[in-house]
Amino acid sequence: MKKQSDPILQMKHITKTFGSVTANRDVDLSVYPGEIHALLGENGAGKSTLMNILTGIYRPDGGEIWYKGERRDIHSPKDAVALGIGMVHQHFRLIPTLTVAENVYLYSGRKSFFLHRDEMEKEIGECSARYNLQVPPEAYVWQLSVGEQQRVEIIKLLHQGAEVLILDEPSAVLTPQESQSMFDTLRKMADSGKSVIVISHKMNEVMKNADRITVLKNGRVEDTLPAAEATVERLTRAIVGERTLPQQDAAHKDDDQDRISKEPVFIMEGVSAKNDRGLPALKKISLSIRAGEIFGIAGVAGNGQRELSEVIAGLRPVTEGSILLAGTELSGASMKKHIQEGIAFIPEDRLQTGLVPGLSFTENVILKDYQSDRYSRHGILQKQKMREEAGTYADKFGIRHGGLDLAVGLMSGGNQQKLLFAREVSGSPRLIVAAYPVRGLDIGAAESIRQILREQSRKGVAIVFISEELEEIFAMCDRVGVLCDGELMGIRSIGQTDFQEIGRMMSGEREETT
Repeated sequence: MKKQSDPILQMKHITKTFGSVTANRDVDLSVYPGEIHALLGENGAGKSTLMNILTGIYRPDGGEIWYKGERRDIHSPKDAVALGIGMVHQHFRLIPTLTVAENVYLYSGRKSFFLHRDEMEKEIGECSARYNLQVPPEAYVWQLSVGEQQRVEIIKLLHQGAEVLILDEPSAVLTPQESQSMFDTLRKMADSGKSVIVISHKMNEVMKNADRITVLKNGRVEDTLPAAEATVERLTRAIVGERTLPQQDAAHKDDDQDRISKEPVFIMEGVSAKNDRGLPALKKISLSIRAGEIFGIAGVAGNGQRELSEVIAGLRPVTEGSILLAGTELSGASMKKHIQEGIAFIPEDRLQTGLVPGLSFTENVILKDYQSDRYSRHGILQKQKMREEAGTYADKFGIRHGGLDLAVGLMSGGNQQKLLFAREVSGSPRLIVAAYPVRGLDIGAAESIRQILREQSRKGVAIVFISEELEEIFAMCDRVGVLCDGELMGIRSIGQTDFQEIGRMMSGEREETT
């Protein structure tokens, strides 16, 4: 880090409230040219809110922003971009019906009566290749995986040439290799004099790649320190305080195998499906899962995980093959039929597929059951019953919110995920499909989600657990299947394999299925 005597950016005494919730309270933050500055903290600690203030999305209730030695009033994202401040948000700001190149140019500020598509696509292709963020510039955004959409957002920011780059959980949807490549790119930009602010929950990643770290807790600055002096113990203490986090339940797998039935409850036989571009995404997938079993799906991003989860949930049609849940054929059934048969779905994009950000906490609770007698009488919604149920969900699952009538989009990512889980598991499912269920969550929220899944497993629910983190799969799952290019490379019992074998299968080396 080429630290200069004066910071390029200072946020002084920043305070911001939403209803009864204080998101930021008297926060001070300084960022220097040439540094990567990491923001750590639990979901709801105020990290994203602070950066949304810096980029003009929110207006602070108190405090000042100084940029390049001058006090600045940032009223909108346009003001921030004009100053040279840009942000890649955790929830993407992309238009699905436009191509990658069109999305990038829409935010570039360039104006032309005619669009020169070939030139646009060539320039974006060169930009993405230069920063090792490969994505087809001619593809429509709706055709891309979450990981690819994240790359588009990063390309947008790089293409604009911002001097202060803010990235909210940038590696949450990237593979470890892509993540390190991205940080290598950010380091080059910092070495050239730019400033980078990274919001992350991955402490080891931050300690390896950042220059300084600031920890927020309950909206306040809890600690600021050089990354070279950081330890997992110190950062964990700053993030969660002295409270004890739930420990991994080792007995879940080792001493509690009676929870797993002998006969499969869910069977896929020779299932194939296409992706959104009409190309083969799943190729003759066959697997079976028993009641009470947590079955992991491993693989590098973009190898059919999203399509597999959507096929099981009934969101994506199969082109061939059979799907059975407790003996009922579902290969040609609607999503409503899948729900009725007891399939719960935790999608990888909680705010686009799982929840409706503009609706309230209470309204999101009843999304799947609003027509049932549970919440409706003679076609009229029973609002008191709805609020009582929402309050029960909040208490039971420890969901922090600013009010049951507040829009879910204003909640932190961890609390959004808890709400999604609360709604899905409260319907007494037979099978839960959980795609990257702890992606982007802090250590406390992530462990809460894992505990929910373990409890459901003990109740006899079969679980499909999709993750790119092998450590997480080995800690959570009983068996693991590996996807590569839409094919199942092999299935292994967790106690009879290791990272090396799974890694070989992830790279395309087929192993004998057991």
